[in-house]
Amino acid sequence: MAFKTLASLVSVLAALQAANGAITRRVSCPDGVNTATNAACCSLFAIRDDIQQNLFDGGECGEEVHESLRLTFHDAIGISPAIAATGTFGGGGADGSIALFEDIETNFHANLGVDEIIDEQRPFIQRHNISTADFIQFAGAIGVSNCPGAPRLDVFVGRKDATQPAPDKTVPEPFDTVDSILARFADAGNFSPAEVVALLASHTVAAADHVDPNIPGTPFDSTPELFDTQFFIETQLRGTLFPGSGGNQGEVESPLRGELRLQSDSELARDSRTACEWQSFVNNQAKLQSAFKAAFRKMTVLGHNVNDLIECSEVVPTPPAPASNAHFPAGLGHNDVEQACASTPFPTLPTDPGPVTSVAPVPPS
Repeated sequence: MAFKTLASLVSVLAALQAANGAITRRVSCPDGVNTATNAACCSLFAIRDDIQQNLFDGGECGEEVHESLRLTFHDAIGISPAIAATGTFGGGGADGSIALFEDIETNFHANLGVDEIIDEQRPFIQRHNISTADFIQFAGAIGVSNCPGAPRLDVFVGRKDATQPAPDKTVPEPFDTVDSILARFADAGNFSPAEVVALLASHTVAAADHVDPNIPGTPFDSTPELFDTQFFIETQLRGTLFPGSGGNQGEVESPLRGELRLQSDSELARDSRTACEWQSFVNNQAKLQSAFKAAFRKMTVLGHNVNDLIECSEVVPTPPAPASNAHFPAGLGHNDVEQACASTPFPTLPTDPGPVTSVAPVPPS
């Protein structure tokens, strides 16, 4: 009896070891350098290295990263079950339609300016064996990995490319109301208000080229090269000036020279449904990373069954560590906060020393 019990235990242990080996076994990639958990991921290493060197200027967190990240959203959000319910095509989500039907979708007002990054990305798609849908999301994730403080984003491949364009009005505009923005996200992918706020963490490494066309490359916070919480701090400071001419649709006053504030960001930071979640990121880098990572993962597979895709997140480099701490820009402090969260006081933060902060534009590549 004891022998039978021991033999059974040995069999169970052997089975567990075999299963674990199957899970962790890696394949050697044809390049002779890399290994992967799935052979379908092997081709991504060469694409990663190519775009890091030749699209992202050797691995910088600069303009092409900002624009590539913007493109992931503008492509993926192009899906509407509400429109589909009327019998009209509602869009395919993250299906590459924004690039495949560039002549149509880049003429939508909300997509103003995305033609530039589409045209920059096209040669990379043409010389590598990857769908346009997969490349757009992959490039965004790789680009963000160059930004200090960013999370390591998830990557999937296997999306089918679009066969028709997404409908207009599926990408929210900076002059839309909070009601409209929340409804649009709920329709696109059942995103909660908290997930909407998390996705807007992308604005911490973003700049506006076309809100005020006279001042292209105007950042949304004072540290556009860092994936940090400054965006969530500075959007809650009292606006006192415009970085350019002012009076532009979708723009409201900002607290710093050289910084542009979108109307939608300002209103979401102050709306009772989102203000406390917005404030919760102010001095919580870990939450910023985890919430954005989860929301991006959900967005990047819109229109697809994730179980039909192959995860290749191991190809994404580990981003540099955070390079800043939450702070008020020089010349501003707690008295400049427009408190909007009714349940929690605004965190106590230090103020940078020195003259009043002025934000430089993001330089073109």
